[in-house]
Amino acid sequence: MSKLDSMAWQPRLSALMPGFIVSTVVAAAACFLSEHYGAPVMLFALLLGMGVNFLATEGKCKAGIEFTAREVLRFGIALLGMRITLEQMTALGWQPIVLVISLVVITIFASVIAAKVLGFNKFFGMLTGGATAICGASAALALSAALPSHPQKEKATLFTVIGVSALSTLAMIVYPMIARWLELTPQHAGIFLGATIHDVAQVVGAGYSMSTETGDTATVVKLMRVAMLLPVIICAAMITRMQGVPSTGKRPPLLPWFAVGFLILACINSTGWVPTVVQTGMNELSRWCLIISISALGMKTQLKELATVGIKPILLMIGESVFLVLLVLGLMHWLF
Repeated sequence: MSKLDSMAWQPRLSALMPGFIVSTVVAAAACFLSEHYGAPVMLFALLLGMGVNFLATEGKCKAGIEFTAREVLRFGIALLGMRITLEQMTALGWQPIVLVISLVVITIFASVIAAKVLGFNKFFGMLTGGATAICGASAALALSAALPSHPQKEKATLFTVIGVSALSTLAMIVYPMIARWLELTPQHAGIFLGATIHDVAQVVGAGYSMSTETGDTATVVKLMRVAMLLPVIICAAMITRMQGVPSTGKRPPLLPWFAVGFLILACINSTGWVPTVVQTGMNELSRWCLIISISALGMKTQLKELATVGIKPILLMIGESVFLVLLVLGLMHWLF
């Protein structure tokens, strides 16, 4: 980098750092509370961010918070690719792969229809359906980044993250009880838990609370769902392009850069050449990027706006979760 380039970056960096730093501090506080009280870290990050939302309205932090909520989020999504390998997805056979593809497609399609019936924008149905079907808060953030801009987009995203985090915590407690009641084998219990619980952390917690075999199987099935994030992001990006943009703007790329990064890292990780310490480090970096960015999103949200969502969005997300459980049990009965 030349001296002129370095000088040009300095004002930009100075403008962004206050907002990024305050988002990081909020994220660190959220991690501390999550570790000590056992609640989802994403939920704490959102709530703490909302508590200091005055920082995003004016002053030195505004530009950095905007940047963190947008670009740091996308970087964290790209790093999610380091969690996936082809070997993990093929180890359990073809049935779980068919199950995961089917549940993602059917759940998102049903969610879009349900959203339209309830009077919501179809993109809200895709957002909540994708979060339910794929990987909870991470999927909601990734889809939000790829879907068309909308005046209510950030509000819908934050509501989805709150809803899916709360439902995922409840599922971590209730779904192992359902697996025991149905007398599922350890492997089938793992497939059920990995295919129905929204967030990775809750899948791990629920699976290993039953047995090591159940936990291992649940984690692999969950990672298969995470892998579905890429094709769904591509579909969302194609929809965004078809929506068009104002004449003063340019069309978004067919494949967002964070989706390309996700694919490249997944391919690299599948080679088996990535040392465990590097893989672990990048996964942890991805986790921190997502927590920091959702802290920034929380700062951009007014509590009174979320209070006006009404009962219908809540019923939609609960209905999607119940639908997913019934769908997975039906597919398991058919496939296994």
